[in-house]
Amino acid sequence: MQNQTRIVIENLSPQIDCGAYFIKRIVGQTIAVSADVFSDGHDIIECCVKFKHEADKNWQEVRMVPKENEQWTATFKVEKQGLYSYFVEGWVDYALNWQHGTERKINDNQYVKSELLEGAEYVKSVIEFANDSEKEYLEKLVVYFTNESDYDKAIQEAMSPELHHIFKKYPIRFLENKSKELQVYVDRKKALFSTWYEFFPRSASAEEGKHGTFKDCERLLPRVASMGFDTLYFPPIHPIGEVNRKGKNNATNAEPGDVGSPWGIGSQYGGHKSTHPELGTIEDFKSLVKKAKELGIEVAMDYALQAAPDHPYVKDFPQWFKWRPDGTVQYAENPPKKYQDIQPIYFESGDWKNLWKELLDVALFWIEECDVKIYRVDNPHTKPFFFWGWLIGEIKKKHPDVLFLAEAFTRPKIMNELAKQGFTQSYTYFTWRNSKKELTEYVEELTQSEQKEFYRPNFWPNTPDINPFPLQNGNESIHLQKYFLAATLSSSIGIYGPVFEYRISTPMAPGKEEYLNSEKYEYFKWDWEKQNKITTLITRINTIRKERASLQQTNNIVFCPTNNDQIMAYYKFDDDKQDETLMVASLDAHNTQQAMVRLPDALLRNVPVEITDLITGNSYIWDKEWNFVELSPELPFHLFKIRK
Repeated sequence: MQNQTRIVIENLSPQIDCGAYFIKRIVGQTIAVSADVFSDGHDIIECCVKFKHEADKNWQEVRMVPKENEQWTATFKVEKQGLYSYFVEGWVDYALNWQHGTERKINDNQYVKSELLEGAEYVKSVIEFANDSEKEYLEKLVVYFTNESDYDKAIQEAMSPELHHIFKKYPIRFLENKSKELQVYVDRKKALFSTWYEFFPRSASAEEGKHGTFKDCERLLPRVASMGFDTLYFPPIHPIGEVNRKGKNNATNAEPGDVGSPWGIGSQYGGHKSTHPELGTIEDFKSLVKKAKELGIEVAMDYALQAAPDHPYVKDFPQWFKWRPDGTVQYAENPPKKYQDIQPIYFESGDWKNLWKELLDVALFWIEECDVKIYRVDNPHTKPFFFWGWLIGEIKKKHPDVLFLAEAFTRPKIMNELAKQGFTQSYTYFTWRNSKKELTEYVEELTQSEQKEFYRPNFWPNTPDINPFPLQNGNESIHLQKYFLAATLSSSIGIYGPVFEYRISTPMAPGKEEYLNSEKYEYFKWDWEKQNKITTLITRINTIRKERASLQQTNNIVFCPTNNDQIMAYYKFDDDKQDETLMVASLDAHNTQQAMVRLPDALLRNVPVEITDLITGNSYIWDKEWNFVELSPELPFHLFKIRK
């Protein structure tokens, strides 16, 4: 292909898979763009980043600055939600090239009359763009450059910083080259910083043996708010199937009175656009969402695309399910787990366009009818990737505030692909990372690799499906440790409660990461007024997270060396380094541990450093490169605010 431009643009960053997917930011964040931009020969080149929001007509521009080895950089800020486009443009700047070359000749005492005449043409070409004062100056230069009597003034002005500034300001672009257009999707702040609390609405009743309701949930909202949670997530609130309903502890046959699993969606009472009759009406749910919002809490719904055998879809749209020769549908499985109460939706159906439209309508129903702005999506990795890209994109067009959390604990590339397709946040492997080495390597993978551009982690120490081995002994210290690590390593965190804070941890069987007598299959009466050390410290940590900008992001993190593998330390800061924190955590839930902690390089330049533990209020002066810490199981962490 013939191309007359002399500019080469390579290694443009950030981009995902050669621009196939957008990177992610939140409103107010800065995007640092870099690219290798160069030309043949020795001419002066210039380049810029051009960017605009999807609703804007005109491109904005910021000039790039040269670094080493042909690399150029620039930053721009994204100011509103939605999709931005950006690209790099480069050109040989003949005006600046003229000025540079002429200056070298003047300094070599060469006669440059011909060069001045050439310069006059460059000056004339920018006059039309200049403001009044600049125009007056440039017109004067044209006179100097074209009159022999003004030669001394001409050579002085030819080298002037003012002329250089004007040429930079109004570049003459000839045979410019442009990179491929890339995109960034900008979400609201909650996409990056959120604190989730999950409980089962049917366990919200204050009365023993009574099914909870949405009205009962309203009574619990002040507790959730007082503990510092801003997102309340409910398992599915839809009617629960009666055919093949699960009994307690995942029993295949339900006994009379068994309430089943909320994920077995659909019955004679309705499907995905209905509420479970024992929970209350849609109007009741609307009231709950509204009252939660008044307390600074958003209600997140479960978006689970599956059906119980008696879901209305099965009768009305049988083509949306894959039928076997014997007239049955294979139930869902995740060996060794079996879900006899769930029929997978058949995304390869010939009627797939109507299927997709209905599933989109389901999501839009709760958004537009009940003001739901957050979805936790159940098992998205068992549905087509491109369905998610389409669905999320369609919803974002109408409702850019809506956020999606991908509940996928599966292979890394699959989890990454879901994030690339548009999921706002993602579950992670944090639940199974326990040692200092495991935690450090995993967080560095999330924050220092390409993943930082598209994968927003949400750290959960437990879920209704996962009762991790370290928590199964009910040890208080390990619960404190896990919450602290999640809350300070990641800017988004969630717990399944009150199971977590009350240390309910008995496994279904030895070697199983499942809860005995799980709420997935029955409801409980909890003492929701109960307070303990864990609830107190969760509240304190959540409060600090809201106050410290350094804890409201994930990627700005530096791990600090320690001389004890049972103690890890890490430093976090906001983009402007106006807020800096230092976390030290013991990984030993049974013994007191001591260590020397090395200050990060960013703080060593300011030794001595005053640090205040925001948990205890104690202050210290660290005046050396290495400093001593001691942590006990009773309080296995420090959360230091740094004062330089």
